[in-house]
Amino acid sequence: MIDDQVDCHQGKELGLVLCHKCKTVNPIANKTCKSCGYAIEVRDYASLQKSWALLITAAMLLIPANLYPISRLTNKGEVVYDTIFSGIAHLVHSGMMPIAIILFTASILVPCLKIIGLGLYLSAISFNLPLSKSKLTKGFHIIEWIGRWSMLDLFVLSTTVALINMGQLLDAQPAPAATAFGLVILLTQVAAKILDTRLLWDRLESTNESN
Repeated sequence: MIDDQVDCHQGKELGLVLCHKCKTVNPIANKTCKSCGYAIEVRDYASLQKSWALLITAAMLLIPANLYPISRLTNKGEVVYDTIFSGIAHLVHSGMMPIAIILFTASILVPCLKIIGLGLYLSAISFNLPLSKSKLTKGFHIIEWIGRWSMLDLFVLSTTVALINMGQLLDAQPAPAATAFGLVILLTQVAAKILDTRLLWDRLESTNESN
């Protein structure tokens, strides 16, 4: 049986580093990958600052995304604007509760939880919070997976715009909040993607692993 302590060793402690391009294991002393010639980088420390910048921007854009109208509907010359909240309220009043719950989850709950989750993850790295590394890593992968479902609201909006187009009689168009909401989803996805997650294992103490 392999000693359990072997699992605690990181690649850099063993003098090894993984090539980000071809995933070949190289000696840490190498400047370039022995297989593809790509520049070897033990850790991308700048990725932490980039992720923070993207996450803060996304959090700021979340405000106009929820306050401003996300859709504009013209019905027989009458223009009606809907925010995310008012659109969900209309679905509830129309008796379409399941669809309202789906849109609430995808458009409000998931983006907010993702921003909070990424903020906690980045704070754990930046400030060495006493949190379990394994639990944070699992949570990070969950955040990456559920984040893509936030695009459901924009998908419904784009489908509505494509299907409802009868000139001045009936016309649906995206409103300013649609751009802000799309940027929130994009920025949080990029913030999670560019972060070098190995920084978590470098910065947190191994004694916190049992938390």
